[in-house]
Amino acid sequence: MVDNGPSVPRRQLGRSGAVWRKSSRSSNQGACVEVATNLSGVVGVRDSKDRQGPVLAVELSSWTAFVEFVKRH
Repeated sequence: MVDNGPSVPRRQLGRSGAVWRKSSRSSNQGACVEVATNLSGVVGVRDSKDRQGPVLAVELSSWTAFVEFVKRH
């Protein structure tokens, strides 16, 4: 299942154009997510253990607010 949101075409979240990365603070425990920040207007989020699995699309403004909140707390 891919959450495209109201204006994000499904093809935009395809595996071919996304550049995925894990946090440098991730451990090798296998409980990580990867993010793709090179997509237009959205950030893709997926489970690093299931790279062919579902992708969550988060609007860029919401992702930015989330990251800023986490940095402050």
